[in-house]
Amino acid sequence: MTDRSVDLSTDHTTGEYGNGRRGRRLSPRITRLTAVPSGKMVELPGRGGSTYVVDLPGPRADSPTVLLLHGMATTAMLNWFPSLRELNDRYRVVLFDQRWHGHGIRSERFDLDDLADDVVAVADVIGVQRPILAGYSMGGVVAQLVAHRHPDRVGGLVLAATTYRFQEKWRERAFHRGWAAMATTFSEWSFRRAELRRDKLPALPESSWPVGRLDRWAMAEFRATSGWALAQALVVLGQFDSSEWLPTLKVPTAVVITTRDRALPVFRQLEMAKLIPGAEIFLARAGHAACALEADVFVPVFLEAIAAVVERQ
Repeated sequence: MTDRSVDLSTDHTTGEYGNGRRGRRLSPRITRLTAVPSGKMVELPGRGGSTYVVDLPGPRADSPTVLLLHGMATTAMLNWFPSLRELNDRYRVVLFDQRWHGHGIRSERFDLDDLADDVVAVADVIGVQRPILAGYSMGGVVAQLVAHRHPDRVGGLVLAATTYRFQEKWRERAFHRGWAAMATTFSEWSFRRAELRRDKLPALPESSWPVGRLDRWAMAEFRATSGWALAQALVVLGQFDSSEWLPTLKVPTAVVITTRDRALPVFRQLEMAKLIPGAEIFLARAGHAACALEADVFVPVFLEAIAAVVERQ
């Protein structure tokens, strides 16, 4: 499959979505984009299927490789495309759709250990022994697990808008337990229905979108992830707690804390950073969707965090 780019031009005057509907303004960084690079489906040996991988060569043959891990309810490209241009000016950049997200691998269970092992499989396919893992939200949880399960395969960590555990207050415990009960009841039926819908996923890009069609592309990316996957992911993430082994990590780490985050409390992001030996802290004055909606704030801080990790390798 040949690589193609998707035209994502928007109205540069208003910054609104291309169809003119009113809504939250896009980050100026997004409105400056003219194209988003596309990749190809890649088989991951021993992992039960293939996934969509974008591999952008760096400016030099020896450029460090940054492997980007996206958050829940999104796809690799939708999460990271506002960062790609400036990242790729400095690094080789690789991103892929994780299990049950976008064009990622389908499996009968959603298990974070599987997601972590998939990251190593992608690194094997692209021929990189120790990439820098940069994880956003759910991707940050997966990055932690990779460093724990495969410490010899991680060159550094950048953890953004993420945490080391979710259930602390009684409201959180009740919420996640309720979702767990619902997901257990409907998981088999929902899996079968979602598998039937697999052939209805948005096609991989064959040509550029017309000018002003950023909203169509984004909605197609959102719809590529099933409701079953989101329910399962929410349940599994609610059970995650890395507090016991996080202090054992021995890899250069930077933590980007989103200081206006209403999804993941700032104090818990800070606690996570303090648990990791030698972790450097970087502050982004933005909310949980900073990677896309506040990219002008997030991306410079993110780049600084990656550079700090590269210096410590």
